[in-house]
Amino acid sequence: MKELCEDAGVPPSKVFPHNLRHLFARTFYGIEKDIAKLADILGHTSINTTRIYITTTSAEHKRQMAHMHLIL
Repeated sequence: MKELCEDAGVPPSKVFPHNLRHLFARTFYGIEKDIAKLADILGHTSINTTRIYITTTSAEHKRQMAHMHLIL
């Protein structure tokens, strides 16, 4: 993974295998919108644990709202 990052211009210090799990979770949830199914796939007994994987940042919220033209 570190070599692929270097080829892609991503600092290797920012890359960890667990990041792929987060990427999968966010992508799956973005398509399916089913947190219970995602929790099952990830092996979480609590949906609250799964929410950590799909929580968006305030910057993402602002970007989404700007796209929707909800920010003045």
